[in-house]
Amino acid sequence: MQWTLFVLSLMGQCSFFTCQLHNYHFIGEKKTWDEAQKYCRENYTELATVSNMTDMKRLINSTESQDEAWIGLHSYPGKENRKWHWSLPGVKYIEEKARWYKGQLDDKRGNLENCALMTNKKLSDYPCTDLYKFICYNETKDTFYVIDYKMTWSQAQSYCRVNHTDLISGLDQLDHCAESGSYMWIGLFRDTWKWSDGSSFSFRYWNLSINSWADGQSDRKCATTVLKIEGKWSFNDCNKEKTFICYSENVILINQNMTWVEALSYCRENHQDLVSIINPQQQKWVQEATKNANSPYVWLGLRYSCTLDFWFWVTDNRVNYTNWAPNGKSDDCDMSAAMEKAGQNQWFKKPDNEKFNFICF
Repeated sequence: MQWTLFVLSLMGQCSFFTCQLHNYHFIGEKKTWDEAQKYCRENYTELATVSNMTDMKRLINSTESQDEAWIGLHSYPGKENRKWHWSLPGVKYIEEKARWYKGQLDDKRGNLENCALMTNKKLSDYPCTDLYKFICYNETKDTFYVIDYKMTWSQAQSYCRVNHTDLISGLDQLDHCAESGSYMWIGLFRDTWKWSDGSSFSFRYWNLSINSWADGQSDRKCATTVLKIEGKWSFNDCNKEKTFICYSENVILINQNMTWVEALSYCRENHQDLVSIINPQQQKWVQEATKNANSPYVWLGLRYSCTLDFWFWVTDNRVNYTNWAPNGKSDDCDMSAAMEKAGQNQWFKKPDNEKFNFICF
């Protein structure tokens, strides 16, 4: 009975619908990109970072303005500054030279070869404006679809996002896809664009009528969201004055090692609570914060109750979404969940008396 009361006393007030790990703020005053970044850093967290379509919809809903507004994406042109990304948000690019055909990554067929084609599980870099068939991935059905229409890479990405989930992304998906035909776009691209907060999100929402890579430009370019066309992105001279969108981060990494109960008390005394993760989007925001931890794991607000025989979030959210490591979960007393700093940022059960950094919100 005492343990049951303890469990109930831990539960917070963050509901499934209102628990947001970051908020967007539209600023109607016009500034250059650098001035806007300075303003956001002084008054909020940073210029807006967008990690997926859920974020994009929330960003659009943050204002009724139809202006073109700065976001936190900017480019330092030059081939040497390009980095590869997977189209599906959250999938990390791991360089495996054996995956590329010999002599690739050479920009041979055009000035810029920033998108990847797959042939028999191996990769070639090609100009993104070429027309090829492509492969979509549907997360709900866990199925791959070969699309016989020939499109540019950006058009293929847009088609997959509207009709499925995204272009096939990640080495695991490539290995599990039965299709091994010739010359099909996959979700691998490279560009010079970076988020001003240093996050590694690869999500892009470019207006398909523009050259979104901008590598041929001689000056630094900064991205805007064009609110009158569903927020599709464009870019402009960073010295132009425009309205802008900031975000305030509710995810706070505490670089102190504490037990789980100590971490819970600290978060409730100084912030709101230990963080809950109720969907893949929140997982991605939390793992971005975890990169700066100085312990191998960080505590989450997920704990196991022996008396009630279930795992629960201290914020009273249902445990629907999980990211447990294989064999990382078991139903043992005095155990709570911690996210690994390295690897795939998976969850592991850890004894409550171990000491780690932790995430508040």
